[in-house]
Amino acid sequence: MDDQIRHPLAYARALRGWSQTDLAARIHHAARNRPEGLRSGTDKAAVSKWENWKKTPSFESQLLIAEAFDVPISDLEAYEWPHWLPGQEQPVPLGSAFTVHALRDAQRAAMDHRRRTFMTFSALALAGLSAQWATLEPDRLTTALNGKHVDGELVDWLEDTSAKLTSLPTEQRQHTAKLMDAQLDTVTDLLEQGRYTEPIGRRLHLLAASLASTCGWHRFDQGQHFAAGKLWNAALTNAHAARDRDLGAGVLSDFAYQSIWLTQPDAAVEPLSQALIHTRHPTARSLLYLRRARAHAALGAAADCHRDLTAAEAALLTDSPDPAPAWCRWMSTADLAVDSGQCMLDLGRTDEAHARIDEGMSLLPRSRDKTRGIFLTYEARSLLQAHEVEQALVVTNQSLDLASRIGAERCISLVRELVPSFKPYRQVDGVADLLERLKAS
Repeated sequence: MDDQIRHPLAYARALRGWSQTDLAARIHHAARNRPEGLRSGTDKAAVSKWENWKKTPSFESQLLIAEAFDVPISDLEAYEWPHWLPGQEQPVPLGSAFTVHALRDAQRAAMDHRRRTFMTFSALALAGLSAQWATLEPDRLTTALNGKHVDGELVDWLEDTSAKLTSLPTEQRQHTAKLMDAQLDTVTDLLEQGRYTEPIGRRLHLLAASLASTCGWHRFDQGQHFAAGKLWNAALTNAHAARDRDLGAGVLSDFAYQSIWLTQPDAAVEPLSQALIHTRHPTARSLLYLRRARAHAALGAAADCHRDLTAAEAALLTDSPDPAPAWCRWMSTADLAVDSGQCMLDLGRTDEAHARIDEGMSLLPRSRDKTRGIFLTYEARSLLQAHEVEQALVVTNQSLDLASRIGAERCISLVRELVPSFKPYRQVDGVADLLERLKAS
């Protein structure tokens, strides 16, 4: 796809099915509709020069292009050409021409709170993106010809600062979102405007990918799924440019987790399958198998689910001389046990689910508070299905207390999903108070 579509303008045009001549005609139409009756000299040749990076349209032409694509003027003011061009909620394709565009697109999405909860990529779009990642060979990085020189010392500092921010305890990380956004903006500026060698460029792309992935999880935790998806698209594009297959597989698994969370498990299977083909570290493979098992369970595919759970356990028990990739280093037997329990819940095997979740909770280290809060909601769900309402009430309140302390909106969202299961037990002491507490949260 990178060979056919080399520029974000060509991408935006192709999404609408417009030829270069069609776009030129729409620009002429936009000019004629101006009160001052403008005329535009844009033709197919001009559009071709823009799309081949040979020429940048004038500001007046950009205004007409924006009108043709129904892009607000505020986007032109906030982002330079061509990073304000629209993507129609489709993933930005992979390739060196799109690394910065994907990052700018994600930054714009992060500010658009109107679509934050319901706009996500379709199953077809995610399947296409994962197929690109699996088959498209990344371009070699080229040295920038403009901007200031980016040296290794600056990149060392950026990498060290980002690592410190992401290693903070869970309770403190809720306050770092703006700092991570600023770090990502700085790295994006360096990629776009800096002058650097290929090794430095690769490090910048890796840092952009890591930061975009982390910022995506911040948005995901706040229920801003549109922005999270855009940030993960940017992370995948930059990981691909840096030729880091492991990191790309991790981002695909993020997309899959989001799809499962939004009750779209069918969209998760293909990205996880592609990631498994190209990932070798046993810990990474264990997590990918576990997430695919979750998708199969949600789809009611019991045999496929059990097959993947068995593979996840076997991979997790496999020794490796190399450390696990950073995106899955936290994976443990506790995660395997609790997510296996969630699979059993989806498949209607409540007793087995309860036992597996209890096992996982006993193994989870105290340092992982956000994960503990999510696991507590799984435990509450299994207790409710077993009609153990009083114990479910205790566990649910524990999850809410923890979520409030660490700012984990995702935990609160999961608890809210339990409300219909609690309503039949309003007469049980404490249930009415919990429902009122949830209304106020």
